[in-house]
Amino acid sequence: MPKSTTAAPVIQLTKLTKRYGFGDTSHNALDEVTLKIQQGEFIAVMGPSGCGKTTLLNIIGLLDRANEGDYELDGKSVESLSSKQHAYIRSNQIGIVFQSFNLIHRLNVLENVALPLTYKGMPRTKRLERASEILKTFHLQEREYYMPWQLSGGQMQRVAIARALVNHPSIILADEPTGNLDSRSSHVIMEELSQLHKQGNTIIMVTHNPSLTSYASRVINMLDGKIASDTHIRIDTGDIDTVTKIPLNRHSPKTKNAKTTKAAKPARKTKKKATT
Repeated sequence: MPKSTTAAPVIQLTKLTKRYGFGDTSHNALDEVTLKIQQGEFIAVMGPSGCGKTTLLNIIGLLDRANEGDYELDGKSVESLSSKQHAYIRSNQIGIVFQSFNLIHRLNVLENVALPLTYKGMPRTKRLERASEILKTFHLQEREYYMPWQLSGGQMQRVAIARALVNHPSIILADEPTGNLDSRSSHVIMEELSQLHKQGNTIIMVTHNPSLTSYASRVINMLDGKIASDTHIRIDTGDIDTVTKIPLNRHSPKTKNAKTTKAAKPARKTKKKATT
């Protein structure tokens, strides 16, 4: 497992606000979200539809910009960077896995995985060689020249993950990576993400499936654009380490492993026989 670190967080959000609409119709998809993420964490982000999960992921992935607040990546603010600089960071440091795969159907599997390397100016032969190498790690070397429509849902998602990793990013963002898959394929994808986490990658995954949080080292629940709870989990024991909740959801913590004692049963009364 990745070693814990006391270094500066790889991602730090401070009072991040994202607003949609104008005037009376405007609403905050994110409402002053403050969050620190350390290198090597596996974070599952949960919450009801419309709570801001995907918006948060898009801003972290530099696919969208916040209206207010600050976003620091490796200690440097990204708010003042140009779109070209954002694209450079995405191609070198951040890998994104979408629920809908987002594969280009006119390109075969090998070309889809190699595509991000095009933006780095890498020669075609070298691009295809690196794409072929990473496909082997996902046991897809026999599918290199298949078209996306010839693959199963699980295979397409594995191709999407391979494409996200071809640049060797340190941060992987996954938006409902198992949302379109059956349980068996979902298990395969989660095992792949878990292995990447063990190699030291930082993973932030949006999901609606509570069972997938068992792979995470931290679970964040969102509600109405805010962080409702932030739970750290000790992976070695599976025990919850710390829980932080917003003021409205404060509850007194329950003592773990508390022993309950059964109330003593009253002595059974015996009826005396009437004497004559």
